[in-house]
Amino acid sequence: MLTPPRAGYTLPVFACAAAIAALQKLQDPNPVLSVFLNLVEPDERVEIAIEQAVCLQPGVSLAITRSDPGDNLDLTRNTPIWALVEWGTAEQTDAIALQGGEGVGRLADGQAAFYAYAKRLLLENLLPLLPPGKKLRVTVILPEGRQLAKRTSNEAFGVVEGLSLLGTSGISQPLSAPGQLELYRADLKQKQTQFNELIFCIGENGLDLAQQLGVEPNRLVKTANWLGPMLVEAALQGVQSILLFGYHGKLLKLAGGIFHTHHYVADGRMEILTAHCAKVGVPTADLPIIFAVPTAEDGLKYLRNLDANSGTTWTEQVYGELAEAIDHRSQIYIHAHSDRALTVGSVLFDRHRNIIVASKTGAGLLKRLIESG
Repeated sequence: MLTPPRAGYTLPVFACAAAIAALQKLQDPNPVLSVFLNLVEPDERVEIAIEQAVCLQPGVSLAITRSDPGDNLDLTRNTPIWALVEWGTAEQTDAIALQGGEGVGRLADGQAAFYAYAKRLLLENLLPLLPPGKKLRVTVILPEGRQLAKRTSNEAFGVVEGLSLLGTSGISQPLSAPGQLELYRADLKQKQTQFNELIFCIGENGLDLAQQLGVEPNRLVKTANWLGPMLVEAALQGVQSILLFGYHGKLLKLAGGIFHTHHYVADGRMEILTAHCAKVGVPTADLPIIFAVPTAEDGLKYLRNLDANSGTTWTEQVYGELAEAIDHRSQIYIHAHSDRALTVGSVLFDRHRNIIVASKTGAGLLKRLIESG
């Protein structure tokens, strides 16, 4: 029998546990070895170990946990998460003020990269523990966050100077563990019994944006980097249509025939982007520059600047070709591995989660899926 890979918890859970421990330490000098908290999503009570908790001075305490993402190739494994907790002032507007300290990323507007789930998790767990009449200031610190962020795609999504407290759930699914593919297949089979048109999202950004656009959450299937096997499974299960909805730096790999999108397996992003630039006629002098930029986001930026300066429409043309190639190569891949037919459309978004392009099939699919709610 296949043993499912072990799930862990997302960074917001450990930040919340540290904050609970620090709040307890403010009120009780006894050692804090672990705390209980409600994950909220899912509604489940869990126990999290506390590495250290100390009262630094009257009214100020610090607690430390360490990240455990489960059986995943996650660079945040075992990273320390600190929560500095202080009693708030009378002038403080909210009962609990959340702040990002060192190592917590910043968004374009300067705000700490606390996403909706992280805020909800902290507030719903801390508010019931707050003594009457008291206010609290919580500063989350990721001492290794700034260094770790250099090895992530955070900057591609506008998060700088550290890691984001990202996620829509407290459970950290082991996306990159091979055994996870079987669990994704099981999720696909279950959702196929409800709908014959589904959306494949590689990760949290796609899942979140699709829901913001009004797509029924039960139509969303997380694939991580297993796009090829999941497309084949969808065909075998009799799904009629799949919308590939994702960050362009990942999905454009499919236009080059790369159907496992983890960079450990294959990359080729700039080669694929440059080839499609050449195909639509981008000036030869620009091709080596596009090829040499470090990321797909930089390539997109270069094309947009080229259009702005010369009045051209290269971005639209290049990404239109890429989207159609993704659809075409996906259907070839599915047929080769299953001898089945499956309609595939694609929608690509940028680091700001703005849609760049939808293939002709993808635009129609997205419209139908939004209208069906």
